[in-house]
Amino acid sequence: MPESRTSADGGMETSYGFRDVAEGEKQGLVNEVFHKVAKRYDVMNDVMSMGLHRAWKDAMISALNPRKEAGYKTLDVAGGTGDIAFRIVEASHRMAHVTVLDINGSMLAVGAERAEKKKLSENLDFVEANAEELPFKANSFDAYTIAFGIRNVPRIDVALKEAYRVLKRGGRLLVLEFSEVDMPLLDRVYEAWSFNAIPRFGKAITGESEPYQYLVESIRKFPNQQDFAAMIRTAGFSRVTFTNYTGGIAALHSGWKL
Repeated sequence: MPESRTSADGGMETSYGFRDVAEGEKQGLVNEVFHKVAKRYDVMNDVMSMGLHRAWKDAMISALNPRKEAGYKTLDVAGGTGDIAFRIVEASHRMAHVTVLDINGSMLAVGAERAEKKKLSENLDFVEANAEELPFKANSFDAYTIAFGIRNVPRIDVALKEAYRVLKRGGRLLVLEFSEVDMPLLDRVYEAWSFNAIPRFGKAITGESEPYQYLVESIRKFPNQQDFAAMIRTAGFSRVTFTNYTGGIAALHSGWKL
């Protein structure tokens, strides 16, 4: 039986999937996962979401509605491969500047290579750093985005406070993450898919099943929609809302620094 979710009070900082680890140990374990899967990460997102992550990401960018003007700056955290950043730049008619931050150099290398091919490098910076300790001044960005990355941050509360710090007054936080399914039949189908199929597909595609076992377990441990919204409010954000996608398989959380 899958383990219960962590609450708004925390618990993800010592949760490596369903395994409890010592405080400070999780980050290294997560880094190793993403070094292993970096080159096939976006392929596996297709597998883990049954291809729906593309539509969810497009919906996230529609919700952001990036301004089409010079000087509009966004920070995309845990976005190493560039998937969200590229969408923001294109949606802004190539006016926005996006700083892509990731703690994992392998993921950033994939993103930088993709940016070159797309001829988007002038609109992007790639920064290797920790979401819990952002190397930027306060009030630096108009928006902060993170897609399918917040559950891999050990101290989520610290990362959310850092997001608040670096946003300008009037800036917006958008977090897209796998969440709690709220449809009776779909929840059982998705749970079976996650725990039985995804690790097998991971092994077939990348030769490794363990990283994907961690990824599906981390989805199941992540706080549900209401609890995560409470964490965002605790970090200082106002007008916090969430929108479920595909019956709650994923949810987009929004908050404003007012």
